[in-house]
Order: sequence, then C-alpha cells, then structure tokens
Amino acid sequence: MPDTYEFLKGHGTENDFVLLPDHDGSVHGDLDPARVRALCDRRAGIGGDGVLRVVRTASYAEAASYVPEGAAEWFMDYRNSDGSVSEMCGNGIRVFARHLVEEGLADPSAPIPVGTRDGIKVLQVDGDLVTADMGVPRVLGETPVSVGPSAWTARHVDLGNPHAVAFVTSLDDAGPLLEAPDHDPAVYPHGVNVEFVVDRGERHVAMRVHERGSGETRSCGTGACAVMVAAAIRDGVVGSGDDAPATDTAYTVDVPGGTLTVTWTAANRVLLTGPAVVVARGVTSL
Repeated sequence: MPDTYEFLKGHGTENDFVLLPDHDGSVHGDLDPARVRALCDRRAGIGGDGVLRVVRTASYAEAASYVPEGAAEWFMDYRNSDGSVSEMCGNGIRVFARHLVEEGLADPSAPIPVGTRDGIKVLQVDGDLVTADMGVPRVLGETPVSVGPSAWTARHVDLGNPHAVAFVTSLDDAGPLLEAPDHDPAVYPHGVNVEFVVDRGERHVAMRVHERGSGETRSCGTGACAVMVAAAIRDGVVGSGDDAPATDTAYTVDVPGGTLTVTWTAANRVLLTGPAVVVARGVTSL
C-alpha cells in the first residue's frame, strides 16, 4: 500500500462514509480492520459510519463468490466503522452510485448494476435522488429486543442485513442507544440492526436505528426498508411476509438525517429512494 492514497467523503441522509477508489484492486488489498477504524474515527481520522471501497469486480477475487462473471463492472467492498465486514448498505450503495456517475464511470441515464456481498443491486440516478433495488425481503419470525429495563417484541426482516423492527410509543423510549440493544444471539449469531419505529401518519413512519458494528446512526437504508416491510404487514397491506402487495405501495420513512421513500412493488421488490451526495475529497496517510 502506498504511503498516501485518495479518499472521498459522502453521505445519504447523513449516514456518512469514507470512499476509497481502488479500481484495479492494487491500493488497498484486504482492508485491515484497524485501518478502517482509523479512517472512520471522527476525532483522529476522516470520520464515517463505514468505508466503501470502489473496486472493479474483475479485480477483486472475493467478488466472484457473490457476482456472476460479467454481471456488474463495479463491486462495493463495505466495512462497518468497527472494521467488520457487512453484506450490504442501502445508503452507502446510493453514495457509491453517485460517485460512479460523477466520475464518469457509469451512465446516469441507464440502470447501474453494483456487486455486493448480498449479490447484485441495480441503481437508477434521477437528479438529486438515487433509487436502489434492494431485492426480495425475507420476513421471518418475531423476537425480543431490549434497552435497559424496556423490552419489545420485534419483527425479524432480512434485506441482505438482518433487522429487528420494534414499534414503540415514543422514540425516546430507546434511550441514547449508545450500547447495542440486547437481542437473542440464537436468532442473530452475527449481530443485528435494531430499528425503533413510531407512526407519523398514513403510510408515514419515523425511526431510530442501532447498526451492528457502527452504533446509533443518523440513517440506515436497509433498516428503512425493513421498517417499511414490517409496517406494511402490520397495516394489512399484505397478508403475511410471504406475500407481495397487490399494487406498488410506498411509505415515507423519516430518519434523524432526513427522509427516505421505500416502495414495495407488486413484483415483490423493495425499492429505496433518497438523496446521496459526495461532499469532499482529499489524500490521507491513515
């Protein structure tokens, strides 16, 4: 690895990331967890909820395990701020697509396939907004989560990352979420993202989230999708998690960092739409 290398900083509804352009896979190799933690350190580093390495699929050997040959030119190698590997990031992949478009590496007028550890995600850029097709939701059973003395029954929804969605009367009930909420390790052996949700209106909810490997964040894209799916089931939009809506159904999901729109289609796909911006670039020796 060279002594210095390029980085960018971007965010989607204030879920922020360090981007590392490494197109031919020669700069960063296998990202060391300590280096990821240093990059994400908000006082001694650049600061972020995670690191997105921008690498061509053909140049990253691990990508072959997740992406068929020739199916996507680019692969998002995503790491949480604690250095752990994550399958997917809904806000991060929108920032990833924004970067590709701004650098002339992808055509904004056409769908943009991006490889991830959860397979291929297809994105569409429309002005300030980016939509990511997050795929088919997996709705599993119910499970308990707790923060301090408070406990709730949460719905397990998997959208590449595991989520436990709990509906509460107030978002303040979850406290500061400085520590990970307690959950059943038998259900989530690799940890879980926990969303706490309140109603704001018809097909309109607000959430807070504790992300495994990052703590409480200002937004979580896959979490917003999981929340929408859980809310649609609760509201009777679908009969169960095995069904898809009869017609495309959209919910507004407020997060501390802004607003996302999540659409569950009649074809049983979940689409995440929201802003994504690159705000800075530079060179670091971290």
